[in-house]
Amino acid sequence: QVQLVESGGGLVQAGGSLRLACAASGRTSSSYIMGWFRQLPGKEREFVAFITQTGGITDYADAVKGRFTISRDNAKNTVDLQMSSPKPEDTAVYYCAAARGPYDVRNWYAYGYWGQGTQVTVSS
Repeated sequence: QVQLVESGGGLVQAGGSLRLACAASGRTSSSYIMGWFRQLPGKEREFVAFITQTGGITDYADAVKGRFTISRDNAKNTVDLQMSSPKPEDTAVYYCAAARGPYDVRNWYAYGYWGQGTQVTVSS
């Protein structure tokens, strides 16, 4: 099992930058594909990005491609999401998650472990 805790959320102006961090404890996070998702009230959890165990492969939702960067430090058991040039439509609760396996990792149901979420609000 792995426990995940997100931090770094808050209020940011459009065009600024914000870095979200996810700290893992328990079983080492380096065993897992890690992802970031986001969710608005009443909406389904939405894929943002994932990164493979060694960091060799990353993938992004079209809405954030070129603006967000996912990275990981396996020595520190952390996974970060660098948000550059955020837009008001990026406002959401952001979740860090660890995938059960290598399949369908753009979908929330592929992930078995979740953090509690961190609120990101982008002002215009």
